[in-house]
Amino acid sequence: MASGDSKKSKEQKKAERQAKRAQGKQTRGQFWQVVKMLAKEDKLFLPGFIGIIIGTAVIAFLIGLIWGGQWWMLFLGLLVGILLGMMFFSRRVQGLMYKRYEGQPGAAAWTLDQLRGGWRVTQSVAINTHFDAVHRVVGRPGIVLVGEGEAHRVRPLLNQEKKKIARVVGETPIYELIVVDEPDSDAKPEQIVLPKLNRRLSKYPMNIERSKIDALDTRLTALNAKTGMASQMPKGPAPQGAKVRNLNRTARRRGAQK
Repeated sequence: MASGDSKKSKEQKKAERQAKRAQGKQTRGQFWQVVKMLAKEDKLFLPGFIGIIIGTAVIAFLIGLIWGGQWWMLFLGLLVGILLGMMFFSRRVQGLMYKRYEGQPGAAAWTLDQLRGGWRVTQSVAINTHFDAVHRVVGRPGIVLVGEGEAHRVRPLLNQEKKKIARVVGETPIYELIVVDEPDSDAKPEQIVLPKLNRRLSKYPMNIERSKIDALDTRLTALNAKTGMASQMPKGPAPQGAKVRNLNRTARRRGAQK
């Protein structure tokens, strides 16, 4: 019996090692695909990435010459350079994604999903047949309603959603934003471009305690369920070149299936 268990354990460990190797291979493959795509579309990426690593290493080496520790400093400079290079890589990838997704239905929803640090995001709490949508974000500032689409069509959606949730959240602050390609600084609600959306959310004042965020989000989710609002917005940005009428047809089919 013990021999059988030992054999099974060895097979499980072998299977786990193979799964880890396969996952690592897939991750490396995806990474190199992103690097190739970025190098193709962003001509400054490779020179910038290599320049950061070499420049940091050279500076560290020269500093090390002052006290005779240039080789240790060179090694340290390479490590720091690689770290800074990866940060540069991450920012360039993010910029490329914003450039690709900007103006597409679902782009703001995708951006909000990148939020970290205690935010609760609910996509498409309100939507119309043009796929203009309102997304709800709950966090320390309170509630932020983020609209995307044509500003003149989004405003009624925002007003309707704000009135609906104001009845159940008491004095919790409710902010409104509209994501547009060319913002009007005098417009109400505030307009903002896609790349600056998440940064803008972090600038709101902290109005509620962290411990109350989940309870507030649960209350709003229950309100959505009660009013029968179901999201029809595709997850993430719509494919480039997708026709709104085709998206509408898909949404109606999903609604009929429900």
